[in-house]
Amino acid sequence: MTMTEKIKIALIKKDKKTTDLAKILNCSPTNLYHKFKRDNFSEKEIKEIAEALNCDYEINLIDRVTGEKI
Repeated sequence: MTMTEKIKIALIKKDKKTTDLAKILNCSPTNLYHKFKRDNFSEKEIKEIAEALNCDYEINLIDRVTGEKI
């Protein structure tokens, strides 16, 4: 699942629209739509989006041999 898909699911669950998110992030809806289209988000932007949607953001490295999260 792409990050764009995850964000859109979160928007639906939070009963928000993309324009609402753009306003919270202080960016234009057009800019956000382009990022969705390219599925191109920096880690900083993802953290800001998570915060705006009252969600936690987590990245894990998982050892392929042991399955251990690093």
